[in-house]
Amino acid sequence: MNERFRAIVGSIAFLFVAPGIVAGVIPWALSGYRLGPPFLGFEPFRWFGIALLLPGAALLIETFARFALRGLGTPAPIAPTKSLVVTGSYRLVRNPMYVAVVSLILGQALLLGSVSVLIWGAVVWLTVHLFVLAYEEPTLSRSYGEQYDRYRANVRRWLPRLTPWRG
Repeated sequence: MNERFRAIVGSIAFLFVAPGIVAGVIPWALSGYRLGPPFLGFEPFRWFGIALLLPGAALLIETFARFALRGLGTPAPIAPTKSLVVTGSYRLVRNPMYVAVVSLILGQALLLGSVSVLIWGAVVWLTVHLFVLAYEEPTLSRSYGEQYDRYRANVRRWLPRLTPWRG
C-alpha cells in the first residue's frame, strides 16, 4: 500500500472517528436532532446556523483532503503529515480543521435552537484551544522549526486573514 493511499484511508477513518463523534454523534445525543424554538425567538438564527453548517462541512473535507494529499499524513497525532501543510484554507487561518468542527457544532445549535449543543460547542472550542496551546503549537515548532514559526507569525490561530498568506 503506497504512502498516499495510506494517508487517504487514515484520514477518512479519523474523519469518522474524531469529528464524526464530536460534531455528529454528540450533538445528536444532546439534541436528538429535534427542532426546538429558535434562540431568543429569532427565526434568522436558524438561517445563520445553516450558513455555518454548509461552509463548515466543505472546510472540514478540504482540510482532511489537504492533509492526506499534500501532507501525506492524517490529522491524527499518531500518523502526522510528512510536511507542514500551509496551502488552501491554511493560508487564511492556522486551524481551519478545528474552525470547521466548531462551525458544524454551533451551526447545529443555532439551526436546532439547542442550548445544550451550544454549550457543547463552547466546551469543544475551549478544549481545542488548550490542546493547540499546550501540545500542537509546541510540537509543530519543534518539528518544523523556522518554517512553522514564520507561518505562525503571519497566519492567525482562529481569525482568518482577509488575504491568503503567500509565504
